[in-house]
Amino acid sequence: MTVTLFDPIQLGDYHLKNRIFMAPMTRARTGPEGIPNELVATYYAQRASAGLIITEATAVHPRGHGWPGAPGIYTDQQQEGWAKVSKAVHAKGGRIFMQIWHMGRAVLRESIQGQQALAPSAIPAEGMLPNSEGVPTAFEIPEVMSISQIKEAVSAFADAARRAVDAGLDGVEIHAANNFLIDAFLRDGTNQRDDEYGGSIENRCKFLLEVVDAIIAKIGAGKVGIRFSPTNAMFGIKDTNPEALFTHAARQLIKRNLAYLHVLEPALDSGNSMVAGLPPVAPALRESYDGLMILNGSLNQETGQDALSSNAADAVAFGTPYISNPDLVERYENLIALTEPNPETFYGGGAEGYTDYTAKEVENA
Repeated sequence: MTVTLFDPIQLGDYHLKNRIFMAPMTRARTGPEGIPNELVATYYAQRASAGLIITEATAVHPRGHGWPGAPGIYTDQQQEGWAKVSKAVHAKGGRIFMQIWHMGRAVLRESIQGQQALAPSAIPAEGMLPNSEGVPTAFEIPEVMSISQIKEAVSAFADAARRAVDAGLDGVEIHAANNFLIDAFLRDGTNQRDDEYGGSIENRCKFLLEVVDAIIAKIGAGKVGIRFSPTNAMFGIKDTNPEALFTHAARQLIKRNLAYLHVLEPALDSGNSMVAGLPPVAPALRESYDGLMILNGSLNQETGQDALSSNAADAVAFGTPYISNPDLVERYENLIALTEPNPETFYGGGAEGYTDYTAKEVENA
């Protein structure tokens, strides 16, 4: 029998009501201290019919917290803010994992108290970010992380996972994608170290696996997912052999019995500027990884269902459609047309373009 988007699924420790997941999306509504408020709680609760909500990327350490308005999970106040979010989502019958990240080299000095960004090697990210005055600013050469700084980052990820679960969230997704710190350690275009964390694929995976193991020790494997973006070119990230790298990493993760592997890989014809023009790696990951796999990247209801029907994935994460359709599950199930989002309100601001998209009444559709 064909699996559908609306079928339940067991994901780690949890039985989920459908396979339509909400992908992580930075929305920049948590202020300069990164503390989620009632507006953020409302936003996520509105989308609680998703089989699983994966939150926006949430910083594990002050030095890896460089996106204005993005949340953190390294202070008591941030944890208390996230407790409001988890309570609101659970009150609506939803499940929610927190995506946790360290931005690594993709931050500006002014965002991290004047310090240098951290990275495996002294290779700056490509592109720019707007500074506090809105001026596009190039990334500087990052500081090469010492062994002690690497260990500190591992501990920060583990402590963040513990805080997330203590705040009532159901688990965490480790952000190992999109050029950020873990991804930068994985790729040979950004990791040119000559110590135990660089060189071979095995060495470049060491930081990732230390983070995974430390988090498992804190909260258990059934509450842990991970996200890869094997062919992503964001901020100039690259690798000479992404298939070999990520299939090796996937085989190591099988041994950890995680809740899921989440693969971001838009199709080459999707027009997504983050795609490096490389052959997709997701099919090879599907063959290499025998756990639950989520697919994300420019998918709609039809292509998402095709991914399940062809056994390319076990569940599908939708990003942009969830911005303007808090009732995405119900719209898909009842074939209701989607509301188009306003890109001008994607990042920052208040309720406009955030919590003011309304659900459709199914009976009047």
